[in-house]
Amino acid sequence: MSPTPLVILAVVTPAVAASLIWVFRDWANTRDAISLTFGVALLSMVLTLYPQVADGLRLSSNFGEMLPGLEIAFVVEPLGMLFALVSSSLWIVTTVYSIGYMRYQKDAHQGRFFMFFALSISAAIGIAFAGNLFTLFIAYEALTLATYPLVAHYGTDAARRGARVYLGLLLSTSIGCLLVAIIATWSLAGTLEFIPGGILAGKVEPWAASLLLVLYVFGIGKAAVMPFHRWLPSAMVAPAPVSALLHAVAVVKAGVFTLLKVMVYVFGIDFLADIGAREWLMYVAGATVLLASLVALREDNLKARLAYSTISQLSYIVLGALLASSLGIIGGTMHIATHAFGKITLFFCAGAIYAASGEIDISRMRGIGRRMPFTMAAFFMASLSIIGLPPFGGLWSKWYLALGTLDTDQYVLLAVLLISTLLNIAYLIPIPLRAFFCPPEDVPEGGMREAPALSVIALSVTALGCFVLFLFPGPLYRLAAMLVAP
Repeated sequence: MSPTPLVILAVVTPAVAASLIWVFRDWANTRDAISLTFGVALLSMVLTLYPQVADGLRLSSNFGEMLPGLEIAFVVEPLGMLFALVSSSLWIVTTVYSIGYMRYQKDAHQGRFFMFFALSISAAIGIAFAGNLFTLFIAYEALTLATYPLVAHYGTDAARRGARVYLGLLLSTSIGCLLVAIIATWSLAGTLEFIPGGILAGKVEPWAASLLLVLYVFGIGKAAVMPFHRWLPSAMVAPAPVSALLHAVAVVKAGVFTLLKVMVYVFGIDFLADIGAREWLMYVAGATVLLASLVALREDNLKARLAYSTISQLSYIVLGALLASSLGIIGGTMHIATHAFGKITLFFCAGAIYAASGEIDISRMRGIGRRMPFTMAAFFMASLSIIGLPPFGGLWSKWYLALGTLDTDQYVLLAVLLISTLLNIAYLIPIPLRAFFCPPEDVPEGGMREAPALSVIALSVTALGCFVLFLFPGPLYRLAAMLVAP
């Protein structure tokens, strides 16, 4: 490993930004400039680390020993680098979107919003660069606590109820299952380090390995595997920028990232393939893919439909990890990035529609594309990426996931992926079709009325990102392939 202070600096930079944002919370221009400046600084640090990680180096930095044998340690490896690239780049875009959205809404608590947003990014980078399970657990819980005030941001009864469900489910799964699994891993393996090939092989009995796997899969509640998924639709009471943070920048991606990291560096792919519980857990993930898609199909509220879509898409990544094959890991890893750009665009568009028209129900969005052509064009592009159609990045991750099912002779799960893709079409494509080709209802024809310019710029950038990931998937593939390289 190559020690470098830049790793810790990347983790603490958003936290420093949060402190300054709070100091200057009443000076809007200064506060927003701080958010953008520190966002650019963080992305620059991550990009500086990328070439070394891509060349096979593992960069490290230790914060100190909390208890004997339990260090706060950070290590940058390929999977963490990919997650950090996604989080740091989307922090900037989401900040631009949020400035336009929150100012347009005349939100009374913008300083608090941007402060907790920055703290959430700090926790996400801590998760990405965690060098052991102990560090990861601390950052994982910090992310839950930092995002709770964002979910409850509006302060209404509905917001408080949704935030309580959010906090209760995530804390109960992490403390009741994940923490137990981590303690058991330390007891059985004698270490909590992330080591290529895993740390459990030859040290646990088959029944214990199966139990540990179940605890990890359901204990990582941010991955939203059914039945521990209700926190995600409950959090939709939050403002649109928070939904973007939850679904693309930090929270759910932290969940599936953590699950992938545990599968690769704690169990190891070879050992994972021999664990009995893996088989039925794959089918639980497959059921989550289909059931969440069916629920999404019935939802008329746009954010609720997108929330259940996220639950379904997350289990693509869970499924890729549990396939315990090189192709499945590559597909699941790439899906972290491709889904992030697609889903953040969809939530940006949902917020833009609400800001410009006040509409939240899909049934009332007839003809809205004539008034919001840029927003609905971006929605259409992101939908195609989520579905997995060219020329958008979602094609590549779904392609490798499908190859992973073939590689492991899991033809039923291949059918799940194909059926789910048809359901993606059924619950996403009618929205832009209704917006562009149906006559408007209760709104005057003619005249554009887009959301604030900064918000439209942000959603246009992320929609373009879906296209760029199709043209240039090489960096993503390279990092994903390094996870399974011999």
